[in-house]
Amino acid sequence: MFVHSVLSSYYRLLTGAMLALAVIALTGCNEKVAEKAAPGRPVLVATVRYEAETPERSFVGTIKPRIETDMGFRVPGKISKRLVEVGQTVDVGQPLATLDEVDLKLQAEQAEAEQRAATGVLAQAGAAEQRARDLRAKGWTTDAQMDQSRAAADEARARLNRAERSVELTKNSLSYATLAADTRGVVTATLVEPGQVVASGQTAIRVARLGEKEAVVAIPETLVGRAKSGVATVTLWSEADRKYAAKLREVAPSADPATRTYLAKFSLPEAGENVSLGMTATVTLADSATTRVARLPLSALYSQGGGPSLYIVDDAGEVTLTPVTVKSYETNSVVISGGVDQGARVVALGVQKLDPSQKVRVVSSLSF
Repeated sequence: MFVHSVLSSYYRLLTGAMLALAVIALTGCNEKVAEKAAPGRPVLVATVRYEAETPERSFVGTIKPRIETDMGFRVPGKISKRLVEVGQTVDVGQPLATLDEVDLKLQAEQAEAEQRAATGVLAQAGAAEQRARDLRAKGWTTDAQMDQSRAAADEARARLNRAERSVELTKNSLSYATLAADTRGVVTATLVEPGQVVASGQTAIRVARLGEKEAVVAIPETLVGRAKSGVATVTLWSEADRKYAAKLREVAPSADPATRTYLAKFSLPEAGENVSLGMTATVTLADSATTRVARLPLSALYSQGGGPSLYIVDDAGEVTLTPVTVKSYETNSVVISGGVDQGARVVALGVQKLDPSQKVRVVSSLSF
């Protein structure tokens, strides 16, 4: 009876101990599950993006030729033919338009007739001078007659010389009746029509040279300095994925009275045939300095006596406090020049209450 009582007590103690161990094990598992299921602290993040300290500025411009020539006849007359149209490419020496040559030919014939007459007069005066010289040598004439013969011969020579120059001028005038291109280019305007009477030097055909193209834009006065010292690039609207290097060639000396902007011309040495005149382009101005900075919210900066720092968030949700170099402070942002890499994610809000040992969860917005 005594043995039975002892065994019963032993079994009751063993059962209680096993129950206690089971309760402890279940409690530990529940704590681990609860700890694993507990979400991290929600945080807003900002991505670090380095760029030029001064933002780039873009302006809309137009592709134009560097040299555009207004061509006109060197002599007055009536237009006989116009041989080109707008947009047509012309080569050196190609005729563009012609004048009626009737009057010019008559002038040339008149000059040739005067030359023939002067030639005859010179022959007669030369013979008279030679006879006077022979007679003077024999003493049969006076010095006055000799001088008179010499003067008549000199006048005849001058008349012939004048007639020869007149013939050359009329030949030149006749050649000027054909307006020819002096360089390879494209016709941008035709300002005359057949039958129209034009004056000497009046613009008849406008030709743009194909050698060099440029982008023409209007720049506000606050950015004229950057245009002169900065770096410029040009992008065509028809070819947005390619940039052309541009160099400032000319800035207007005074502002436009209506828009208060300065006309600037940027040469495009790399522009090929695919860059056509009249295309719309975007001219982008940037500072020549190589310093690049990143702008972040001012609330992302952490400083507790150890210098400015940022909390970097990795893919696992862990945060690392990293010191940074602050270049300047703005109204709602801080400008940093180093310390974190491009593309890094930093905690943007609530950094003063963040525990580095605590995991975080990146969210798009915070709701309370």
